[in-house]
Amino acid sequence: MKYSGILRIGFKLLVNDKTKFYALLMGITFAVFLMMQMTAMFAGILNRAYSTVTNIGATMWVMDRGVNTPTSAIPMPDYVLDAVRSMDGVSYAVPLFIGGALVKLGNGNYQGVNVIGVDDNSLFGRPALEQGNIQDIYADNTFIVVDDAEFPKLDHPKIGTSFELNDHRGTIVGIAKVASNGLNGVPTLYTTYNRAKEYLPTTRFTISYILVQPKNEAAVTSIKTQVVKLGYVALTKEEFNKSTADYYTYKTGIGVNILIMTVISFIVGLSISGQTFYTFILENLEKFGALKAIGAKNRELVYMILFMATVTALIGYGLGVGLVTLMIALARQNPNYAAITTFGNLLLAFGMVLVIAAISSYIGIRKVLKIEPFDIFRG
Repeated sequence: MKYSGILRIGFKLLVNDKTKFYALLMGITFAVFLMMQMTAMFAGILNRAYSTVTNIGATMWVMDRGVNTPTSAIPMPDYVLDAVRSMDGVSYAVPLFIGGALVKLGNGNYQGVNVIGVDDNSLFGRPALEQGNIQDIYADNTFIVVDDAEFPKLDHPKIGTSFELNDHRGTIVGIAKVASNGLNGVPTLYTTYNRAKEYLPTTRFTISYILVQPKNEAAVTSIKTQVVKLGYVALTKEEFNKSTADYYTYKTGIGVNILIMTVISFIVGLSISGQTFYTFILENLEKFGALKAIGAKNRELVYMILFMATVTALIGYGLGVGLVTLMIALARQNPNYAAITTFGNLLLAFGMVLVIAAISSYIGIRKVLKIEPFDIFRG
């Protein structure tokens, strides 16, 4: 390699000054840890924000134009369901009910819950059962409870446990698992659509969403166009998730707060790394001057400094990612903890680390290029 010799010298200069080297690593590691932690928390919040869409698993969702999140449904009249079922390209369409309620437990305590009512005939969107028989949902007063982080709030119900919901008796006939926990911190109950709208007080209209299965991918665009003519909107699962994510990112304080904390983390890492790297360059000016005196060109010194900053940044990045991964793994022993790492988190932190390395390198390069061997040896 053409510059292997000068790069080897730069690496030895870097690691031999252990105090400065460890300080550089600490600054970058700390910055990566904070940036990853903030963005991982935000990714976890978004993942739980559209957990209803994930858990139901429908290909398309028909809803009112004013809906922002899956849990803020705006009821639609029954004729919309009939119209959607008759549309070209629709294989089948079923209603979905989502509402909130207050249940009275056997111990006399009250607990808020989310109630999801799935189509009576197909039970489309029901969760997978861990315990119980799905056919029992057709018995009187029956519900399925989701065993997630909020499950203990219902006093750890078992098959046959009874409770009271709006002066109606309810009985647990199934315990289910879902792919994603909810965001609102309340337990979730599933039942049939007709039972849900009977037990829960509603407005004149009762359909929260219409779940649609298109005949093929080509039919999606046609279905969207036909639904718009009705005055409503049809979104695919991915589009509904993105819409929910955009709402929490841009229309609530969550996105702004996370962004501010991420920028602060970046500034902290940049300030520590930039100052430490600049001090390192100052303390080794004589060595850079000596390299110039024996024939090292400015271009070679620039490559050396870039190499030193990049090596430090990559090692710090790896340590930061490992530290935040360990932190999340330990914290997720608590099922309420929502942070998750994604490729987006990793790429964002990597990009910011490269910026830190570039700015630190620029600070050092400016100083090194100004030195003259004569000044060094004269001193």
